[in-house]
Amino acid sequence: MSPEELPPTRRSFLRAATAGTAAFLGLTAAGCGFAPGDDPAGRATAEAPIDVKVDGDLVYFNWADFVDPAVFEGFEKEYGVKVVQSNFDSMEGMAAKLNAGNRYDIVFPTAKWAQRLATGGRLRRIDHSRLKNAEAVFGGYGYFADPWYDPGSAHTVPFTMYKTGIGWRRDRLGDLTGSWDDLWNEQAKGKVFVLDDRDEVLGLGALKLGLGLTTGDPGELARVTDTLHTLRPRLRGFSSDSYNNLLNGNADMTQAWSGDMAAMLAQAEDPAVFGFEVARQGAPVNSDCYAIPANAQHPGTAMLFIDYMLRPENVKKNIAYIGYPMPVRGTEDTYSALVEPFPQCLVTADDLKADLFFRNGTARGEQARDAAWTAVKAG
Repeated sequence: MSPEELPPTRRSFLRAATAGTAAFLGLTAAGCGFAPGDDPAGRATAEAPIDVKVDGDLVYFNWADFVDPAVFEGFEKEYGVKVVQSNFDSMEGMAAKLNAGNRYDIVFPTAKWAQRLATGGRLRRIDHSRLKNAEAVFGGYGYFADPWYDPGSAHTVPFTMYKTGIGWRRDRLGDLTGSWDDLWNEQAKGKVFVLDDRDEVLGLGALKLGLGLTTGDPGELARVTDTLHTLRPRLRGFSSDSYNNLLNGNADMTQAWSGDMAAMLAQAEDPAVFGFEVARQGAPVNSDCYAIPANAQHPGTAMLFIDYMLRPENVKKNIAYIGYPMPVRGTEDTYSALVEPFPQCLVTADDLKADLFFRNGTARGEQARDAAWTAVKAG
């Protein structure tokens, strides 16, 4: 397969952060949620138990190409429904659609966006006892029984897990040192990419300096920006198409999500040419979640879909298809086998407990982070 024919990474255009997000997302003064609705009836509906039964076709809103088509087909056949798919290209894009009143039955926010949605009263409560397969998640991964972004996982079920590190070409650079400092590698100068993502890039600078991952302090952000300015002349660019950049030779080194590196293995003629490391200063970790919007028209079908997706045989299909691990007990060996050449792609309980999740900040802190990101990209 020629470089021009390589399929796009499933997150190649899905993570670009947008400056000024606080202004148009309708965040609360605390900067951590959507402005709560003032409809008491709507609030009551959001908290009411959902009858787990077919109540219409499934209106699905997710990243593009993020579920194995065979799993969709199986769900449609078993329950006699259709999956009506729409895709977003960023969390900001998802939020804008929800704020505009668009109605979906199932959405897939990242952890901090799940917190915003739940805090703003935009999600239905999910009774895990009504999901036959939920115990494989919450009984096997204690972290998700009471995550910071959704106490008691009252409105969410975790979908994927992943962390951020560095992918590189061993054939050109040899071994690396296991540090964010490796992005400043003299030998790779001019062939380095970082992700086109505000939190990820500011985060690597903060971790390199020993600062909080999502600091909103202007003084600390000035130090982060100064550090990243020394990297800027060494970069070939900002791109979230991490595995294609490595495969086609555009990059010798790139900041990368572990799931994309795992997906790359299916395309690499010789995996030994490539490597993936997490930095000793810390690796950001994140999770995508299943969530049912408060205005969903078919929440019963959405619950059936979540339960269907949690069946181990379907989890294994999706792991193989997208390259991201899923916190469902009994599927760990599937992912371990997939990432055998890149063992640092594994996400463990210790990774989750390290608590290096991107958090929501205050409105002022988010504005400071937007300004820092603008300065970094400007060079």
